[in-house]
Amino acid sequence: MAIKPSHLLGMNSRNFYTKLNPSSAKKYGFSKLKTKQLLEENGIPTAKVYHVFTSRSDLDHVIWEQIPTPFVIKPVSGSAGKGVVIIKEKKEGELLWLNQDGELLSKLDLNLHTANILDGEFTTWGSSNEALVEEMIVSHPTLAKYAYHGTPDIRVVVFNSVPIMAMTRIPTKESQGKANLDRGAIGLGIDIATGITTHGIYGKSERITHFPDSKKKVNGIKIPFWNNVLAIAVKAAAAAGFVFMGADIFIHPDKGPMIVELNGFPGLSIQLCNRAGLKRRLERVEGIEVRNPDHGVKIGQALFAERFADKIKSEDGLRIISNRPHIGVFDDEKQAHTTLAFVDTKRFRSAISEQLANDLGLVDYGDLLWQQQEVVEGKLPVVEVTIRVEDRKIQTAMLVTKRLNKGRHRVELGRRDLEGFLVNMDEEE
Repeated sequence: MAIKPSHLLGMNSRNFYTKLNPSSAKKYGFSKLKTKQLLEENGIPTAKVYHVFTSRSDLDHVIWEQIPTPFVIKPVSGSAGKGVVIIKEKKEGELLWLNQDGELLSKLDLNLHTANILDGEFTTWGSSNEALVEEMIVSHPTLAKYAYHGTPDIRVVVFNSVPIMAMTRIPTKESQGKANLDRGAIGLGIDIATGITTHGIYGKSERITHFPDSKKKVNGIKIPFWNNVLAIAVKAAAAAGFVFMGADIFIHPDKGPMIVELNGFPGLSIQLCNRAGLKRRLERVEGIEVRNPDHGVKIGQALFAERFADKIKSEDGLRIISNRPHIGVFDDEKQAHTTLAFVDTKRFRSAISEQLANDLGLVDYGDLLWQQQEVVEGKLPVVEVTIRVEDRKIQTAMLVTKRLNKGRHRVELGRRDLEGFLVNMDEEE
């Protein structure tokens, strides 16, 4: 599947969206320490800070052997993993520590690396050459088994309080255990609706279907705690005041998703991982009124679902349905009601009659997903609807229209909800 050039976001276009961020938000993208303070104040999970160095004199006060392992030493204003050292464990009874590459480091080594950070060797943003020591977030085993040494992370791009695209970055030997595509890490696109990986790239360009030197497919990996991953990304954006940003998230096996940092200038390779353009998604979200983070997550999942899970799970083959199937539509109390539908392959999003939606208690004007402008009827509500087609239960977003109040069918099924089905256009029930 090729990405349409008109849907891609380039560097110049990205600058347009980054300029939407207020100056008050930008400081969080430039300082990991300010980000952590903000996250803690707002009850958003993040790694615990053990020590902050603002000058070389602070090296006289740190007691390395009292810092619990594993821990991370990093620059406060760094990027792309530069200057980050992961300490895995301390040697029993000795003042020696083991880093992520299996090398032994002494107290002097730790002090020298921290001093290099304080001298500005790894500083990317501004002139604040500070260093911090923080808790290392242990990777969830679902992702850890694919990584070389380092910790895989999740990047979620948020715009207008809606998660619009996501990927996971997995460290390789080439990337030296860092989750950095520039260094040769693996990037996997993630279906926003299900949290299941879809497509992969190696480095920043090579498309892959399997992990290098492995028979393991890059698609079909279910990211743990997926809805929580999206929710804390949106909450962090709202807390910092970002309109457009990327949230980097680690997933702890017990604590769940934890924010690592916020990035006001998210990279564009995420488009290659997902084989989809950010520009198109940004345009679809612009102007939508989002009430709260949970509402934003619902909108993102409704708009950008790939139904990739269905492709992976339908091992028993595609199902054939009539072009006028009887389907189940669930009311607000989760009871199914049988109704006649019509398959309209010219339509992308499914539609439901206003009368049926009201009868089933699906329309609450104070709790709509969004309103969509239509040529003939003007602004129409879009609501969350659960349907059953054959034996498959589908949660989707449907347009509510008066046009379907009369006639034989009360629902029109669009292409978005027909993944995994073959339609017999000659058959009519």
